[in-house]
Amino acid sequence: MGAALIVLFFFSLVYGAVRIPLGDVLRILSGSYGGREAWRHIVLESRLPQAVTALLSGGSLAVSGLMLQTLFKNPLAGPSILGISDGANLGVAIAMIYLGAASYLTTIVAALVGAAVVLLIILGFSRKVSSNVMLLIIGIMVGYLASSVISILNYHASADKVHQYVMWGMGDFSGVSLSKLPWLAVCTLAGLLGSFLLLKPLNALLLGDAYATNLGINVRRSRILILVCTGVLTAVVTAFCGPISFIGLAVPHIARLLLGSSNHRHLLPVTLLSGSCIAMLCSILTVTPGSNSVLPLSAITPIVGAPVIIYVIVNRKNLHYFN
Repeated sequence: MGAALIVLFFFSLVYGAVRIPLGDVLRILSGSYGGREAWRHIVLESRLPQAVTALLSGGSLAVSGLMLQTLFKNPLAGPSILGISDGANLGVAIAMIYLGAASYLTTIVAALVGAAVVLLIILGFSRKVSSNVMLLIIGIMVGYLASSVISILNYHASADKVHQYVMWGMGDFSGVSLSKLPWLAVCTLAGLLGSFLLLKPLNALLLGDAYATNLGINVRRSRILILVCTGVLTAVVTAFCGPISFIGLAVPHIARLLLGSSNHRHLLPVTLLSGSCIAMLCSILTVTPGSNSVLPLSAITPIVGAPVIIYVIVNRKNLHYFN
């Protein structure tokens, strides 16, 4: 997976509407390139931030999906299932449609605020509800409420504002500039570090809450920490890139099928690498060969993710890692 990640990373720097030779790309990255200024701008200001954004975002969503599937013991759990993505969508909808804000910074702040509000609601319920299934249902209901408010806002909005919101909702790895990339990197790496610190509780939760308690795991605190990590990762990626579907839902299953194991000490790193690879592959596939047009990211991720989910549903009895 590491080798595949490196190949996809450099291919994403070479491939595009303008074909730039790999040798020139390497010279541009090393600072020794003295050729076309346009090529330097394309690589450093467009393709490099997009590739790094896909790498960080794909890994973050995949790890979030893995932790939620383990927490809820549900193979169909994903980053959007607790309503955090819907909260970010609602924040952006209010900013774009109701307040008329259109700047990139305002969109990010609105998405983070919306996601944070929903995360706080879920954390509040997690202190009162001991059942993971009930908490899962509450998250789904919160997501439905946010979607309903978005529908009402769209109904009363003008056509241009609705179009602006719809375009944001298609997801895009190319919206993060080189100057904004450090903010995305710091937030996602912090969330990923937190997920690696939760390896022991994640493995214990696979065996059931009672067994985890016998091993000395504070189940309630572990659940809150998992929700915080997944909430931060989902909120940050949604804020910077828009809603990205299927990566968080499908990639953990791809990693499990590759490993044949549910041990998070091996599964979490492979999920991280797999998510980054799948995200960069989807980003590459959005570029139409021989054309300057770019397909919406949300039109590509289901092509990769949906077959995996169908396979998991059909063969669930044969998949041992949730039994």
